Amino acid sequence: MKALSVLTALLFVFPNPSAAQQASAPAPASSSQATTLLAQSAAALTGTARISDVTLSGTVERIAGSDDETGTAVLKSIAAGASSVSLTLPSGIHTEIQNYSAAPPAGAWSGPDAVSHPIAFHNLLTGPAWFFPSFTIAQGLSVSGYVATYVGAETHNGQAVQHVSLSQPSLLPNIPSAVSSAHMTQVDLYLDSTTLLPAAVAFNTHPDNNALLDIPVEIRFSNYTSVNGVQVPFHIQKYLNNSLILDFQANSVTFNSGLTASSFSL
Repeated sequence: MKALSVLTALLFVFPNPSAAQQASAPAPASSSQATTLLAQSAAALTGTARISDVTLSGTVERIAGSDDETGTAVLKSIAAGASSVSLTLPSGIHTEIQNYSAAPPAGAWSGPDAVSHPIAFHNLLTGPAWFFPSFTIAQGLSVSGYVATYVGAETHNGQAVQHVSLSQPSLLPNIPSAVSSAHMTQVDLYLDSTTLLPAAVAFNTHPDNNALLDIPVEIRFSNYTSVNGVQVPFHIQKYLNNSLILDFQANSVTFNSGLTASSFSL
């Protein structure tokens, strides 16, 4: 999950009649059940608190093939649409930055050699704050162009949930014509049926050179703890293609420390 007004502004002149016809079709609308569930989830997460930025610090396990390391991590995000992840491990420092306040959105990652590698545009469409579900839900409720769809009551990872899907149906540039914008931007939220706190968020990532190949990503949230009246998941797990790649346990959380988009320079 971008405060993605920048993305919805990236509409372009369609080069063929079929695209123009699609542009003139009535815009899809969110379902009332989906928006009600999202609003209730947002209230359960933050109440009346207004959060502009968040910093989570804690311990982390990173698993990449045969490499399995434990160290510390700092995760930062702003509601305006940027995030950074910094892992300090025995092998060195691993970082990832995504900034959606830039035009166009941009991101980069680096490993222990500190060489910066750009993140492909098609992997910058599902929101930077994957580790802080409050921002993902706020994005779906407040940003023009998002459509929320109620999928239904389900059992997900053995937990009873309400499944809501977010996407941006409007056509975006720089993505292959063979795939829809709605698909590329889709984020699925699984809300605990009792508390409506997010139990998981799922989306797809893709190889840098192939936006048509979906690789599933799932973020699982647990051990919610109240911090200044805000419910924060202190245990966050990231799965790639159904394999655990990151296991984060927070030990401190800070809100509204004054982070701005300039804090996430590439």
